[in-house]
Amino acid sequence: MERIQKAENLFLNGCNCAQAVLTAYHDVIGLSEEQAMKLASSFGAGMGRMREVCGACSAAFMIAGLLCGYADAGDDKAKAEHYRLIQQMAERFKQQHGTILCRELLQGIKTDTSPTPSARTAEYYKQRPCVRFVRTAAEIVEEFLLSEREKEEKHLPKAGKSGIMTVE
Repeated sequence: MERIQKAENLFLNGCNCAQAVLTAYHDVIGLSEEQAMKLASSFGAGMGRMREVCGACSAAFMIAGLLCGYADAGDDKAKAEHYRLIQQMAERFKQQHGTILCRELLQGIKTDTSPTPSARTAEYYKQRPCVRFVRTAAEIVEEFLLSEREKEEKHLPKAGKSGIMTVE
């Protein structure tokens, strides 16, 4: 639960939706905070403010890839299992919010796709429901990825000096 709150706080303190979710789990996925912030920076506001897939969802999917993804491009079984997981996570988000698309999540709210970020004012936070989407994405990470990993008692990946993932 503390990571869910951390994700919300990161968003409320100026991080984009993807940065908030990915950075809240940086230690779990073996990235430094800076690496998580940089990796997720492109995915905010539905990928660079294009209002496509919600950045919070994208971050949850990145976490899934780092924790449960496949590395053998020829392993169709692993691909299918991983894609099934991503589809299940997306479906859970849709059950709560109706869609995973930023422009649909923000329907009825004045938005644009210019590259200039919106000023993070009290009015911005009052008007935007994005903190709810950040919370949902973090809850999905907890439900689908962390609780399962803890049950299996697997070692979580850790970043070495170079930032490359290793498993102890």
